[in-house]
Amino acid sequence: MVELDHEFSNGKPVEQNWETILDLERLVPCVEGGSVTEKTGPESVKAEIKVKMGAMSLTYAGTVTVTEQDAEAHRAVLQVKSRETRGQGHANADVTFSLSDGGGTIHTAAQITGKAASMGEGVMVSVLDALIRSFTENLAAL
Repeated sequence: MVELDHEFSNGKPVEQNWETILDLERLVPCVEGGSVTEKTGPESVKAEIKVKMGAMSLTYAGTVTVTEQDAEAHRAVLQVKSRETRGQGHANADVTFSLSDGGGTIHTAAQITGKAASMGEGVMVSVLDALIRSFTENLAAL
């Protein structure tokens, strides 16, 4: 299990950030290499992500679902469940957003197995860290 915490600021009102993180079709492509392949419900999508880890390029396919929402506290939990498209590994994560005016925090708890895990925790953490940082920049640009 890898856990990461990130703060972000984008100068946008909390309500605008709240709407954005609940709109999975806009949110998922904010992750570098991420795309929505199908909307499966009001709070779930099928998605795919291509990730580079050193010399390896991995593709994961799975689902992203809003599992918890607290509109008053502006807190939401997104659950990511995915499998390597060519391989036995998986990458699952619970991503908790806590929003305020102008930004918020993101807590990521990820479980990764397979080829990505074999690269070692240091490599996984640096790749996840870079993905989340670029995600927050893309989120600010929405």
